[in-house]
Amino acid sequence: MAESFDIIIIGSGPGGYVAAIRAAQLGFKTAIVEKQYLGGICLNWGCIPTKALLRSAEIYHYMQHAKDYGLKADNVGFDPAAVVKRSRAVSKRLNEGVGFLMKKNKVSVIWGEATIDAPGKITVKASDSRLKTETPKGSLGPGSYQAKHIILATGARPRSLPGLEADGKLIWTYFEAMVAPQIPKSLLVIGSGAIGIEFASFFRTLGATVTVVEVLPQVLPVEDAEIAAFARKSFEKHGIRILTGAKVTKLDKKADSVTATIDAGNGKTEQLTVDRVISAVGVVGNIENLGLEKLGVKTERGCVVIDGVGKTNVPGLYAIGDVAGPPMLAHKAEHEGVICVEAIKGLHPHPMDKRMIPGCTYCSPQVASVGLTEQAAKDMKLDIRVGRFPFIGNGKAIALGEDQGLIKVIFDKKTGQLLGAHMIGAEVTELIQGYVVAMNLETTEAELMHTVFPHPTLSEMMKEAVLDAYGRVLNM
Repeated sequence: MAESFDIIIIGSGPGGYVAAIRAAQLGFKTAIVEKQYLGGICLNWGCIPTKALLRSAEIYHYMQHAKDYGLKADNVGFDPAAVVKRSRAVSKRLNEGVGFLMKKNKVSVIWGEATIDAPGKITVKASDSRLKTETPKGSLGPGSYQAKHIILATGARPRSLPGLEADGKLIWTYFEAMVAPQIPKSLLVIGSGAIGIEFASFFRTLGATVTVVEVLPQVLPVEDAEIAAFARKSFEKHGIRILTGAKVTKLDKKADSVTATIDAGNGKTEQLTVDRVISAVGVVGNIENLGLEKLGVKTERGCVVIDGVGKTNVPGLYAIGDVAGPPMLAHKAEHEGVICVEAIKGLHPHPMDKRMIPGCTYCSPQVASVGLTEQAAKDMKLDIRVGRFPFIGNGKAIALGEDQGLIKVIFDKKTGQLLGAHMIGAEVTELIQGYVVAMNLETTEAELMHTVFPHPTLSEMMKEAVLDAYGRVLNM
C-alpha cells in the first residue's frame, strides 16, 4: 500500500525545502524527495559555497592592500586547499541545517529518484548519487507514494554546448571550479553572466590570468547597459581580459592545457592556450526522467510552463524554481514555493511578479539590480526620469576605500513610480533590497525623498540618486 501525503515535493533545493516548510505550517502532511543532498545546488554547489570562496578572495585582496589603510601585512599568501575546505564546511553546515528544519517541521524526507506514474502517484527508486553521510533518522526510502498535490522543484544543471562539453578535468563547470585543487595560471571563462563573472573575479584575485568570452555585445547581458559598461572597465582595470560579441568555436585539449579557437566577431579569429576553461553558458531545467512526457506536461525551452502560482497544465501537478524557468535564482524559487503552497491552501496569494525579483552578482565590484533597465523602459515607450549618484560622492564609501561605483534609478515621469534600480560597487547586493521593498510598496519618488537615511552610510546614495532624478541632488 502506497504511503499517502497531502503534498509531495520533488527536490530539496531552496524552492523545495521552503515549500515543504510552508506546507507543513499550513497543516499539510508533507514529504520531500531528494536524490542527492538536502539544500540542492544552491546550498551545496552554488550560491553559498561560491560566496565563501569570494569572501576568501576579498580578504586576500584587502590584505594585499593593507598599506592603503595604514596597516602592515607582510608575506601575504593563500592555501587553495584551505580556501576550498572552508567553502565546503560552510555548505555542510547549511546542509545539516536543512535537515534540522525538515525534522522540526515534521516533513518526511524520502531518499531517491522520483518518477511520476500518474497524477498523484510517484515511484521512488534508490539513487546512486545520494551522499551516504546524510541519512536523517526516520527518513523514507524507495517505494510507491501518493499525494493529491505534487510539486516539481528539481532545479537545473549547467548547459552544455556541442563541441565545448566539460570533462571535469581541463574544461570545468561550476562544480569543478568550486573545488579546484590549485589555482590555474591561466583561465578562459566562456560566458559573462553571474556565474562566469564571479569565477573570473575569484580566480583573477588569486593570481590567474583570466580571459572572458561573451557572445552578446555586453558583459553581464541582463544588466543595465550603463552599469555593464562600468563593470567592464572595473574588470579590465583588475586585469581581466574581456571579449564581447565573440564566441569560442573549438577547444583542443592537450595533456594539461586547452587551446581555444575564438571567433572575435570582426572577421578575425585567434587561438588562446590556457591551463583550464570554465563553461558558464547558462543552465537548463532538470525535466528528464520524471514521467512528464507521459503526463503531457507542457514544457518550453527546457523548462516546465506554469501560471503565476506554479500550476502546470496537468491538474495536481505544480513546478517552482529553476525547473519552472528564468530568472533562475534561489530567492525566486523560495517565493514561488510559498506562493504555490498558499494557492493550494486557497489563500489567494499574489501571483509572482518577475519585475520585482532582484538580481545580484558577487564579483568585484558587486552588481545588483531590480526592475526595468533604462533601455527596456525606453523600448516600452515610457516617459522616464533617470537619476544617478557615484560612490565617489559618498563619505562612507571614501572612508571604506571603496569610492568606485554607481547607483542608478529609473522613474515614470508621469506617476513617480520607481521602475528600476541598478547598482555597482561595494555591498550593493545588500543595498538593493531597499529599492525592492520600495517597489513592492508602490513607493513614489516623493516618499523616498521624504525618507531619512542614516549617515554615514552607503545607503545615503540611494536617496541621492532619487534626488538626482528630480534635479535636487545635494552632494554632487
